[in-house]
Amino acid sequence: MDWKSYLVSLAIGLVVGGIYACLGTRSPAPPIIALVGLLGKLAGESLVA
Repeated sequence: MDWKSYLVSLAIGLVVGGIYACLGTRSPAPPIIALVGLLGKLAGESLVA
């Protein structure tokens, strides 16, 4: 994965975060659970690659 993919992912995350903020809603998962899920995704990705 190249650095452009990371930038696109960051940009999409910022846009979605902005939409959530404008709508006044919270993320569907508590922050700790979301971070643990992200960690699991990254670990699984590195094991497969």
